[in-house]
Amino acid sequence: MTDLLYSEEEEALRSAVRDLLADHCDAPGVIARTESDTPHDPAAWKALADGMGLAGLLVPEALGGQGAGHREVAVVLEELGRAVAPVPYLTSAVVATEALLECGDEELLGRLASGRTVAALAVGLHRAPGTAVPAARLENGTLHGELSGIADAAAADVLLVPAEDGGLYAVAASDATVTPQVSLDLTRPLAAVVLAGAPGRRLGDAEPAVRRGLRAGAGLLASEQLGLAEWALTETVRYLKERKQFNRPVGGFQALKHRLAQLWLEVVNLRAAARNAADALATGEDVDLAVAVAQAYAAPVAVHAAEEALQLHAGIGMTWEHPIHLYLKRAKADSIAYGTAGAHRSAVAELVDLPTP
Repeated sequence: MTDLLYSEEEEALRSAVRDLLADHCDAPGVIARTESDTPHDPAAWKALADGMGLAGLLVPEALGGQGAGHREVAVVLEELGRAVAPVPYLTSAVVATEALLECGDEELLGRLASGRTVAALAVGLHRAPGTAVPAARLENGTLHGELSGIADAAAADVLLVPAEDGGLYAVAASDATVTPQVSLDLTRPLAAVVLAGAPGRRLGDAEPAVRRGLRAGAGLLASEQLGLAEWALTETVRYLKERKQFNRPVGGFQALKHRLAQLWLEVVNLRAAARNAADALATGEDVDLAVAVAQAYAAPVAVHAAEEALQLHAGIGMTWEHPIHLYLKRAKADSIAYGTAGAHRSAVAELVDLPTP
């Protein structure tokens, strides 16, 4: 069995990413950015992608990437989740990159690996791996149609668009109309993409590419949810140790200890599930099952952790100035990203041949 513990290299990567995010994604800065017309943070993305080369972790070295694996990407996503960083890492460096790896498009992979080009798979964020996805019409060699709920489309330079002829096409974002949509998670905005005669370059078959991209997105999203849940637990424990009531720390009350102990157990189990999913993606063993198990468990835990943090911070947790609302919104949005927990539980039952009642 593969060792799921973090290696020294992974811990060093975590430390470097955490230090970088502390400089670029402090809570007041993230909150201020969500109030602006540009929720994405280009400076943080440049530091992550160009400065540290993290956009190319999954891209082979021969194509300009780092030639690393999904376990390293999972560590990066844990830290991005901990900071609710408004960068298109999951959508571009994971989902779009995996789709391009399936197609074998070396030119575009090299551009993504450099971090200077951002891509988005033009599939709704709520779509689960293996499900049917809306496709654009192909007429006279150009693409037509509207695709909605596309995460980080506003930050993308290239859109990867499934078409009705079964192909996946690269479309310059400048050739499409990208309109922001109302999104609960202000740090990962959604958009509608309208194609009206947009030229596209065929990359390969859409079905296997989209499936691979969404599967990797679902599996590694669990690591982002883990980072979010760990932040919520850590910050809540810290706050309850400092806040006093009846001249004693609130964290000393037994009822709150029990709630935090239960949450700690859930987060520990989430870590095991997320690490297993990342390892399965890296080794290629039992990938579908590991991803489905991780997502069946991750969403409820992340939401529970954020809700507990909000409640146990009492009045201050209800303020806009405190970042807890960012974490709760990200957790709720993530709970339907790449398939709901219920959809993944159904997938687990089917994969292990477990009959329903």
